[in-house]
Amino acid sequence: MRDLGTTGDTGPMPLGEGEATKGPERVTVGERPRPRVDLKALFGLEAGTWAWTTAVQAAVAMTVSFALAAVIFGPQIGTLAALGSMTVLYEKKTPYAYRAAALALVGLGFVAAVAVNSLASALSPWIAVVSIGLTAGLATWVCAAWRVDKPGPMFFVLVATISTIAPGGPADVPLHALVAALGAAVGWAVSMSGAPVRARHPEYQAVAGAYRALATLLRAVGTPELDHAQHKASVAVADAWRIVLLGQTRGYRTTAEAARLRALLRWVSDVHLAATQVCLARPTRLPEQATEFAESMASAVADPDRAPDPDSLDELRRGMRPRSLEARLYNLLSRAAQAARRGADEEDEDDRRTADLHDDRYPALRTALRSSLGKNSLIRPTALRMWLTVTAAGAFGLWMGLDHYYWVALTTTAVLQGGNVVLTLNRSVQRSLGTLLGVLAGVGLLVLDLPLAVVIVVAGLLQGATQLVVARNFFYASVLLTPMALLLSYTANPYPAAELAGSRIIDTLVGSAFGLAGALLLWRKASATRLPQTIANVLESTRQCMQSVLDQDVEITEERRYRLRRDMRAATVNLRGVYDSAIGDVPRAASTRPLWPVVVATQRIGYLALAALSQDRSPEPAGTITLQRVDLAFRELIAAMEERRTPRLGALPRLPAYPRINMELRALANAMTSAVAQDERAAQQEAERRARREQRRAQRDVDADL
Repeated sequence: MRDLGTTGDTGPMPLGEGEATKGPERVTVGERPRPRVDLKALFGLEAGTWAWTTAVQAAVAMTVSFALAAVIFGPQIGTLAALGSMTVLYEKKTPYAYRAAALALVGLGFVAAVAVNSLASALSPWIAVVSIGLTAGLATWVCAAWRVDKPGPMFFVLVATISTIAPGGPADVPLHALVAALGAAVGWAVSMSGAPVRARHPEYQAVAGAYRALATLLRAVGTPELDHAQHKASVAVADAWRIVLLGQTRGYRTTAEAARLRALLRWVSDVHLAATQVCLARPTRLPEQATEFAESMASAVADPDRAPDPDSLDELRRGMRPRSLEARLYNLLSRAAQAARRGADEEDEDDRRTADLHDDRYPALRTALRSSLGKNSLIRPTALRMWLTVTAAGAFGLWMGLDHYYWVALTTTAVLQGGNVVLTLNRSVQRSLGTLLGVLAGVGLLVLDLPLAVVIVVAGLLQGATQLVVARNFFYASVLLTPMALLLSYTANPYPAAELAGSRIIDTLVGSAFGLAGALLLWRKASATRLPQTIANVLESTRQCMQSVLDQDVEITEERRYRLRRDMRAATVNLRGVYDSAIGDVPRAASTRPLWPVVVATQRIGYLALAALSQDRSPEPAGTITLQRVDLAFRELIAAMEERRTPRLGALPRLPAYPRINMELRALANAMTSAVAQDERAAQQEAERRARREQRRAQRDVDADL
């Protein structure tokens, strides 16, 4: 059967010899990710925007909390309030209703860190070392399990370390906790300040971001960046679903505004999956008009008057078959524009389809913690690595007699947040160089003997500047963060500036070395080891989706359709995350690189299964034998991946409604065969090298005897 394709060409099917009779062409696989340690990685700026809102909020929160606590409790204790105000850095993208509760938990975490570590330092420095390490491990575990966005555990450890030098004894611990709570309350208030003015701004931003990612995907069709753009678009859509779901409060959920936003989210999800079918079937670029239309939809999310004209796509659809993939894409874009053009107080018949959420608004926190400890989870080894390495680094610093051993632990935490060996090495170098320059700036500020009011303002400005650049480059953030930390540390516990600077440099170098050693020695193969099973899990989810789509006896309710799509999208996104982490797990990355074509083919099959689930019309009936053969094909691929062997894939069943799935299944089998062959070749070469080493060793023994 001829693939309907995307161009809508209504001409006769070519029957002669030549390129036209070769069948559908598979889209070229993009270049695999290549994490490196070079000048661009160290000093270049990551793609993205400057975080001006976060920077302003961080500066205001620290300045207000530091000044307020300094007036009430004194400057030394007031530094704890400045640290507590860092709650403002968390949950920056979530809806305000959810953010209020989440930031309260973050604030409680800060207060607990201050109380526990302040008490520990009053008892013994060795107990403080253990306490800081536990804080780092627990914060890493909870933040990852509960999907707390960046900065993650970093500022929990910063709060813990500075609290160990707060003046006083065990009797002053309640006061320290109270001051930290004051700062956390200020940070909470600053973060929530936009709620009265723009109550639904986070949800609108999330959905608009999904449309921008969709426009980037449409622009990437027919280019080598397709697979990367596809992944980013899927991540954006998944994030939008999560954020909109979190914002469905009881009184708001039934309003026309909420229904309109849910409709726009549903349309961007459907358009994304339709675009998936187009981009995997079309080796050439899409018209620029389609991309511009999707970009206009991003602006229309918050402002219906800026929605594009649905009829403006008529020219692109002219001459296409109504059921062609590209025509369906343009039809869905037009429907999305129609949904965007209606005001927030208008109702539409499509609202019925999004009235039921089919999901829990809040995640099950206990379940998330329990699942994060599973054998296939990367969270457990990551948290254990953080705990053990930070504890060892602090203990080494204390054993060596370093006056500020807690800075060693803090630096180790910052470095280990890189994730894999390559990124950890990058962050280690960035942290060391950034601290060196930052210390020079910090000493320059300390020798000026600035008045307290100026110190408070400068610390706030440095905190804001750090948050402005940290997402773009960690080196520049380290340059700005170091003098801020020096000002807080000096205010909490005055110390000669020159000695403080020298100690900071030594502690940073030691902490960076420990962070890199922890990444190299502890669970460095965690991602690479879990990658084959992650691929198998995605294939299993895809198998279940395809069985549900093809089996006419299975009724796919809206709730089942939503849950299948949610779980399938999460699995494909997680697969790419595991691969990106595994590719930097030196030296195991050598065995991971050949799996890139396998990962791409697996993701493409998963996206095509998602697209099949998104279609409202029933597919062509599939017989029992076809269902069995499809099931056997997936099971064989899963078994081959788990056993790391060549798949024995027979003739695939004919799926007229989904021809691209056949193509990607065959490509996946070929990619797995190639990966296995490269593994066998690498193993053979390693065995030959080992044999040569043994031969040389034996020859040296013989020569020694002679």
